Order: sequence, then structure tokens, then C-alpha cells
Amino acid sequence: MVYEALLKQWQQGVNLVAPNTLAHIWQRHFADSAQLLAHAPQAAKWLDLGSGAGFPGLVIAICTANREDSHVHIVESNARKCAFCQEVVRETGCSVEIHQTRIESLSRADKVIGAEIVTARALAPLDNLYKLASHFFGPGTTGLFLKGRQVSQELEEAAKNWDSEVQLHPSLTDARARIVEVSALRHKGS
Repeated sequence: MVYEALLKQWQQGVNLVAPNTLAHIWQRHFADSAQLLAHAPQAAKWLDLGSGAGFPGLVIAICTANREDSHVHIVESNARKCAFCQEVVRETGCSVEIHQTRIESLSRADKVIGAEIVTARALAPLDNLYKLASHFFGPGTTGLFLKGRQVSQELEEAAKNWDSEVQLHPSLTDARARIVEVSALRHKGS
């Protein structure tokens, strides 16, 4: 796969993923990202926050490349990681708009309105993630956030500040991880 080859090549000069995950790259990164598609198979407009090396945003874009209506936006502030993502887009031809900026700056600029699905992987605890993602939530928006074994504690903390409808789905790639599906996200102070 082109993406895998580029990741291994660029990893030598840019810290894209934890080096100890390279031996299990397909399960740890590609399959982990792709599993989100089962939770929103008809979604056309995706927004991935803090994409890093493009997970899950670039994987979703590659998997939906045959759909004319599919478009993925990824947000990453690190210039070298954005350059890597741009190279993956160029080599694969997938439909991705890369926003090299901080998430807070993009939300203020209102550049990505109407995302059906907002995703994030290994970005921040849920309370902070909800704050970052809330600017992109509309009436029909759903969040799909890949979270690890601390998800219960993160949900308790987030519930202090946020009202939302939450469903937890088991991860297909890690028995200790969960996919947090969030809708109707609203800050309690609003």
C-alpha cells in the first residue's frame, strides 16, 4: 500500500507515529481508523481533528475515494505532518482538504461548516475534545472518537460540562478501547 510505504519512509525523519507501533501498523493504525466507516457508512463530509499522520482522516478518504460525494477535511497544525499528508493525498488521489492550522483557529474562521462526522484519535481527553469539536457540530453532526481504556473516567469528567447523547462501541482492534459516538453535543453553560 502506498500510504504504508510513505509512512515508513517519512517516519525516519518525522515522528509520525510511535515507533513501537510500526510492527503492527495495519491493525494499530489502518484498521483502527477504517473501523469508523461502519458507524457512518453513508456520511459524505468528514472532519478529522488533530490528524497527525492522517489517522483516521486519510484512511477514511482512501476508503471512500470511489464515492463522488465523499470529502474529508483534516486539521493538523504541524507543518511536517501536513506535508506528509499532502504527499499521501498526491500519491493516492483521494479527496482531502488539509487545513494547516490549530483547531481553534479553524473554528473561528468557520471554514468547515456542515460536517456530518467529526473524528479524532489520540488528540485530547473527552472534555477538551468536546470543546474543540463543538464548534463544528450542527443539528445532524455526529462525533466518532477513538478512545482508550480511560474512556469511562473521561466520560465522567466531560459530563460535568457537556450534555450529549453518547453510545460506546467496542473497538475491533483493541479489546480495551472504545469508539465514542456523540450527538446532540451542547455545553452546559450555553
